[in-house]
Order: sequence, then structure tokens, then C-alpha cells
Amino acid sequence: MKSKGILLIALGCLGTIAVLGQQAPVPAPPAAAAAPQQGPGVQAPSDARFAALVAAKCKNPPAARGARGATTDGPPAHREYTVKEIPGVIAAGQKWKSIWTGTGNNADGIIATKDGGILAAQNTNSAVMKIDKNNKVSTPYKDTNTGGALSMNKKGALFVVERGIPQGVWQLEPKRQLLADTYNGEPLDCLGGPVNDLTADSKGGVYFTMGGVYYANPKGVVTKYGTLTGVNGIILSADEKTLYVTGRVGGAQAGAPAAGAAAPAPAGGGQGAPAGAAPAGRGAGGATGGLVAFDVQPDGSLTNERQFATVGGDGTTIDSQGRVYSTGGGGVQVIAADGKFLGEIPTPLNFITVAFSGPDKKTLYGVANNQRFDEIFTIQMISQGYKDRAK
Repeated sequence: MKSKGILLIALGCLGTIAVLGQQAPVPAPPAAAAAPQQGPGVQAPSDARFAALVAAKCKNPPAARGARGATTDGPPAHREYTVKEIPGVIAAGQKWKSIWTGTGNNADGIIATKDGGILAAQNTNSAVMKIDKNNKVSTPYKDTNTGGALSMNKKGALFVVERGIPQGVWQLEPKRQLLADTYNGEPLDCLGGPVNDLTADSKGGVYFTMGGVYYANPKGVVTKYGTLTGVNGIILSADEKTLYVTGRVGGAQAGAPAAGAAAPAPAGGGQGAPAGAAPAGRGAGGATGGLVAFDVQPDGSLTNERQFATVGGDGTTIDSQGRVYSTGGGGVQVIAADGKFLGEIPTPLNFITVAFSGPDKKTLYGVANNQRFDEIFTIQMISQGYKDRAK
């Protein structure tokens, strides 16, 4: 019995030792807070200095923007699509060809070059990238302070919107100089959000979007126009008598087609795209998707705001026949000069902008960019881009 008691005591001691050896897991150290960002390469509203700037300079500071949603950790996968014929625009069976990939927010606001290539603004790199007709890449312009989109007028003057603090519209050619960075005596930053897109007229002025539609005349004086919402892409007609802007006229009923316009394709379906292949995006209809038109007066002012179409939603261009092309939903929406919806060219990824270039300007370039990964594509067209302006 004594030996049995000793054995029990020994076993108890071993159990106590075992319990003591099972220590509670050591908690992981708290994750380090992300370092405050500041430009160049950072859009103004995301810059750590932005709050101090608007507090000091703006009579009515813009509302703070929420954090941007999470994006994929890797390059997005291409979706299946089928291009169907749009008479006079594109042949059935055409395929998009990938010609360039990159990381960061480094492809936006593309325009054609005279040699059949393109220029693309690079936010993160604060530069302008050129891809020539043979897909050779170079960097003709640097230090653009988060350059976000490009436009060249009929006289060859090249402009860029700069999205870093302080935001502004700059001319890069023929001389690098500021066109505009204030509205009503305050920095453009006081309008809130980044300056988005632009289109340059032959007078030396620039129309741009920044939560609304603005015109910077050749002297840099900025005026706001319109009541539209969902503002993004912007382009002048070939004769510069009409300005097209993505969005909806204030109070326009969601889904109401413009006069004479055909109903748009279902979001994600497009012209033959498999049902459900593409998520609904800007321009696929809805509360803000669409195109608004203005009449342009001789002094550059805008009148007769009207809903031109209820498809489209981001980067926009025109062709030689006055058709309008705007990215949205699962592809590129094509709208006739009278506002009739002609069809959609489905795309392997959601595009943010398009432009014609290539031999005889019959190649359509498209850009996919989720601000972490970029890809540029081309597709052969029947239609031809407008030749007397870069875009």
C-alpha cells in the first residue's frame, strides 16, 4: 500500500509538471499602423497633408472620403467573352490582345500618338508612358505630381490633370506651365475628390471633371456647369460644338432611355458576353450611368444640358462618324451620334478608358486598372478614330 501511495504521488507530480508546461500562447504583437502616405504618387484626398490643406485654405472643406475597398492581391483573371458584330463598328469574333501589364495605378487617360501608339498617364510613377506602334515603352514626361489623365487639342497642345497636392490642370507641350489650380479663389482641392478627366479645345482651354463639370478658359479662369451626377469621363465632339460627359442630369430617372435610344444590353451580358460574366459597373445603367451632352458656345461656355444616353460611365472617346464609345459594365458601350445605343464590345476585364490609335486609327486601345494592377489591350475595328485630334 505504501508503494502504491508513492506511485500515486509520483503520478500526481508528473501531471502537475505537464500542466505547468502547457503555457498560454503568447499574444502576437499588434500590427503596426500603416505609415501616412504623401505624394507625389498619392492622390490628394489620400495624402496625409490633405486635411491640413483644406482646413487652412477652404471656406467649406469637403467631406472626408472613406477608405477605398480592398482589391485583389494578384492580377485579376480574364473573363470569357464573345464579340458580336456591330455594323460599321466591329466584326464578329474579334479578340482583345494584351500588349502591356504593370503594377500600381499606372495607366489612365490614354490618347493616340502620331506614330500609331499611345500616351498613358501614370499616377503612382508621376509620369507619362509612351507605347509606340511596336509596343516599345518609353517615358517622355516625368514629375507630373500624380498625373491622372491626358488630352491633346487640335493644335498639338498637350495637357494633364495632376491629382497630387496641390491639384491642377497643367500644359506639358509646347511649354510646361500651369493652366489652372483654383476655383472661386480657392484651391481645386476644396472641391473634394481627385480631379478626374479632361478634354482640351482648340482655343487653349480645358474641360475637366471633379465631382462636376468645369471649364478652364485659356487664361485659367475656371467656371462650373451643369447639374449632372456620377461625373467621370469627358470628350468633345469632332467639331467641338458638343461636349459629352458621363453621368446623369440631376433628377433624371434611373434607367430612363434618352429620346430615340434603344435599351442597353444587360449589365455583364453585352453583345454576346455570357450572362453573369461581368459585374455591373459604372455606365451599365443604374442611378448615375449614362452620358450627358452640352452645347458648346463660341466662348467655351456650356448650355442645353440634356441626357444623351443611359449607357456609358467612365473613359470616353469618339470616332470619325460621331459615334461615342464609353467604358462601363462589362465592356465598351457604343452610342450613335443621335444617342441610339448600338451595342457593347465585351472586354476581358473592366475597362476605365479607351482611345483609337494604330495604323489608320482603326485600333481601339483599352485600359484595365484597379489601382494595383494595370493591363492595356488592343482590338481591331471597322470604325476609325477621329484623325484631326489625338482623341
